[in-house]
Amino acid sequence: MKLKVSHLNFSYDDVEALEDVSLDVESTQILGIIGPNGSGKTTLLKCINRKLRPRYGTILIDTKNISNFSRKEIARNIGVVPQVSSISFSFLVSDIVSMGRYAYLSRFGRETEKDLSAVKSSLELTGTAHLSNRFINEISGGEYQRVIIARALAQESKILLLDEPTLHLDINHQIEILELVRSLARKRNLAVIMVLHDLNLSARFADRLLLLNKGRVYKAGSVEEVLQPENIEKVFRIKVKIIRDTETNILSVLPVSVMKG
Repeated sequence: MKLKVSHLNFSYDDVEALEDVSLDVESTQILGIIGPNGSGKTTLLKCINRKLRPRYGTILIDTKNISNFSRKEIARNIGVVPQVSSISFSFLVSDIVSMGRYAYLSRFGRETEKDLSAVKSSLELTGTAHLSNRFINEISGGEYQRVIIARALAQESKILLLDEPTLHLDINHQIEILELVRSLARKRNLAVIMVLHDLNLSARFADRLLLLNKGRVYKAGSVEEVLQPENIEKVFRIKVKIIRDTETNILSVLPVSVMKG
């Protein structure tokens, strides 16, 4: 499975939000999207998921252009974990995950054994099976995020989009969620695109990075290629040091000072 985005452009009225954005990601890979606030990260995910219609550009899943896909066809191919997922009603966790099966049900259809099996598998893979009979508004933030990921997995799509999956989580839950995503990418052969604000988490969990600035791709490539001091300083306007941990071999971004002017 391969997702390829070519020369994507999107505007909010007269405001250019994305300009000539291209990327690709294959099964088992995690592509990290980084950039300052307002650089177009969430807009890019919404265009890929067809929540927004680009002015022009193509989005291919393997060789299929998704511009004419129905919402159900999109859901069968692309699972989404949104930045903010607010559920105000007291649904059971099992019911929330079952919502991921809507793309496979007819209008008045009942869940089949396959649907129930997909829900069970998703709960087990995300370590939330023990929560299935709990109400969604009675579980912790980390557990809640796992349930939302389980809902996306229940769609059985091969592409997973995550928008700030660690937002509002403490550090242990951040690591827990991102380790889960990495494990699922390998186990389920998922192509993952993940927006993260934290550059150090991006360095640790992404296979490749795409750095956006003002709606354009500033740099794309390996973690080492993108997380260069000159790239971070130009885009984020902050002086940094990039160091590599001798034990883990992971890069870290250390802020030094905010750049003036």
